[in-house]
Amino acid sequence: MTEPSSQQPPVYPPPPAFGPAPAEPGPADPAHSGRRRARGPVALLAAVALAAAAVGGGAAYAVQTLTGGNDGSDGARNVNGTSVSTGSKGTVAGVASAVSPSIVEIKATGGAGKSTGSGVIITSDGEIVTNNHVVSGASEITVQTSDGKTYKAEIVGTDSKKDLALIKLEGASGLRAASLGDSDDVQVGQEVVAIGSPEGLTGTVTSGIISALDRDVTVSADPGRGQEQQPGDGWPFEFGGEQFNGDTGSSKTTYKALQTDASLNPGNSGGALIDMSGNIVGINSAMYAPSSAQAGAQQAASGSVGLGFAIPINTVKADLGKLRAGATG
Repeated sequence: MTEPSSQQPPVYPPPPAFGPAPAEPGPADPAHSGRRRARGPVALLAAVALAAAAVGGGAAYAVQTLTGGNDGSDGARNVNGTSVSTGSKGTVAGVASAVSPSIVEIKATGGAGKSTGSGVIITSDGEIVTNNHVVSGASEITVQTSDGKTYKAEIVGTDSKKDLALIKLEGASGLRAASLGDSDDVQVGQEVVAIGSPEGLTGTVTSGIISALDRDVTVSADPGRGQEQQPGDGWPFEFGGEQFNGDTGSSKTTYKALQTDASLNPGNSGGALIDMSGNIVGINSAMYAPSSAQAGAQQAASGSVGLGFAIPINTVKADLGKLRAGATG
């Protein structure tokens, strides 16, 4: 660049004198004294840095909202006795941290054998939503929370037609209730997180997307025939007129399900499917395992291949009154 002649004004104004501007009252700020006005590319870099700081601050606020770092006075409302978060989108780690304390492992014992499943805490005194097939026919139910505490539980109500059940812990208080979302707002392709106890591995977190909506999934509605109570049965269900993972029995029920590619395995049933704001959007209820479907029910399921199904949470919320009233069947 050619030096300007002595007769021409300079292209850039000279830097201001060191120290505070004359118009500012009070003593000079030593942290800011000696600074020059940014010029050209330097000014652009400063603007980019400020924008990045603003974005970083927004991300920090989002994580704080999701993980309960604020007082929640303007970030929650109450629906059906459950605290519903209105926090911003988070990360898988943020969702896991926020929601894992609301997910439990359920062990049920009955005449048909033993079953292991999962459940979602919906009130601080221990109301838990799970699948009917996890606790159906159980004479004894033990629940373990994320902090390792164990409780006895009783069945409050069941709805085999929707494969839902409500159980209540004995002597529980101060539990963290999950935030129930709105499954009508769920869209194909959105990210979700699943939390449960597959194969008894308590508090397992997986993630994926919503693969499809309104899938017609058929499961057993036989009282006392828990779908995870027989070793090697896998997770029997029907779709498109075919049976998968074992025989569903003679009494069946069909519901509209959310399909997800988040990894689900036996033991995840009754656990949570969660959006990235930490809201429960579904109760995990079935999975497809091709090896057991091809080889028969005598062989154990090979595990998730990314075809899982969940009962929409709006179905659960609509059924809560009936379950709390002690419905059976």
